[in-house]
Amino acid sequence: MSQKELQKEIASIDSALQKSASPWLKRYTDYANYNLISKEIQTRQDEILRIDASDIATINERRHILETLEHQLDLLKGSKSDPFKDLIQKPEIGEIPVISNPFAIFNGISFIKTMQSSKSSFESNKTSLENLLSLIGRKYTLLIELEKVDKSPALAQEVAATQAQLLEFQGAYNIISTSMDIYTKRYDEVYTQIYGAIKAQAQKLGYIALAILLSIGFALFLKIIVRRYITDNERTYTANKIINFFNITIIILILLFSYLENVTYLVAVLGFASAGLAIAMKDLFMSVLGWFVIVIGGSVHVGDRVRVQKDGSIYVGDVLDISMLRITIYEDVTLTSFKENRRAGRIIFIPNNYVFTMMIANYTHGGMQTVWDGIDFCITFDSNHAKAAQIATDITIKYAKGYTQITKKQLRKMRDRYSLRNANVEPRTYSFIAPNGIVISVWYQTNAYATLTLRSQISLEIMQAILKEPDIFIAYDTTKFVQTPHDGFANKPYTPPLNYAESDNTNRSNP
Repeated sequence: MSQKELQKEIASIDSALQKSASPWLKRYTDYANYNLISKEIQTRQDEILRIDASDIATINERRHILETLEHQLDLLKGSKSDPFKDLIQKPEIGEIPVISNPFAIFNGISFIKTMQSSKSSFESNKTSLENLLSLIGRKYTLLIELEKVDKSPALAQEVAATQAQLLEFQGAYNIISTSMDIYTKRYDEVYTQIYGAIKAQAQKLGYIALAILLSIGFALFLKIIVRRYITDNERTYTANKIINFFNITIIILILLFSYLENVTYLVAVLGFASAGLAIAMKDLFMSVLGWFVIVIGGSVHVGDRVRVQKDGSIYVGDVLDISMLRITIYEDVTLTSFKENRRAGRIIFIPNNYVFTMMIANYTHGGMQTVWDGIDFCITFDSNHAKAAQIATDITIKYAKGYTQITKKQLRKMRDRYSLRNANVEPRTYSFIAPNGIVISVWYQTNAYATLTLRSQISLEIMQAILKEPDIFIAYDTTKFVQTPHDGFANKPYTPPLNYAESDNTNRSNP
């Protein structure tokens, strides 16, 4: 190769090195500049010592140059020694995450991605150094060839500088190669460990999902069987509630026993905590216990009409739902609404623990669909009370006959469960003496869900029938003037007592 060709190729390599923007070359340049400036500072300091003390201008000039050099040196102090420290140092892997549940899988994947990014950056540094060594090595070879024909001091100095540069980069390459081998082995070990843990958790999650799906499928199968073989809607609803409860309980137990490493520890903790929880959350636990009593005992079912009294307020309505904590009822228009509340249509929530502390009346328990209802009206003392009672009885029998038959059938079914001594459900009529007249009270069986309808019909029918009778009078608050000889009590003739007549005549004879 000719001298010009060698110089041309060396210039081409220098141009490539300038355009490469390699962090290695930049760090080495800063390192070389630091050493160069340090030597320059030492030279300037020696010059100042040799200058005559009387030459103030020269001394000030040298000191100014020295201050500039010291400022430049301060900017490059990071390159004072070991310029490739952060480039050749292997990345820290850090604490390996423990993959013990499905959520930790995401932590493991994120950790693997972080390691891959660090490894890629480390490999990029090594590749960049390899390319740089290739160029500098080629340049050094060309300079040696050129030195054979060119013995200039400048070329010899460049050869020495290139050789020093090559030795620095070669040493850094040896270190980074060793670090890369160590890091790769550690990376493969950690990657295998985390990947195996993620795979194990994924398999475990699959088994758990399969167990949960089997539990749900079995619950759906039981619900289909219930709907097919149980025709009573209330029993179907209750059975579905029980199936859902046990299904959720099984799923919770599957999850607990799958991800709790020490179940005995959990049982011990729950044992100690249960006492405090029982006191702090007494109403909650009592509501859950009340739910068991309601569901197992069967005292209240969905669709039943119930009556609840709390703090002087009375609520009558139909049960919409029975959850683990409360009974939900819909307040209907009833006699209670008419006399007490004067409003209806509200959704009432009754805590289940009320079954232990207050009375809940069930109008439709045990398949009963009817209840006793009564109508009272008052007639005057001079009315034909026997006829009035008979009229009320006949009208009541006429309208309540169907409900009476239904009640008899229902009571016959209940004899297997309860001791029913008085099963007479025929309409009953009673008469009582009151301050303003005679009260006729008639009682009959009616639909538990529509008591006001039949009550209204019978009331109007009795009133219309009584108004047609000339010897029956409805008693109500009136004022009546009574003249002798009648006292107004049933229009009976009045005969005053003998002593009263004598006293009256005596009083009249005296002026």
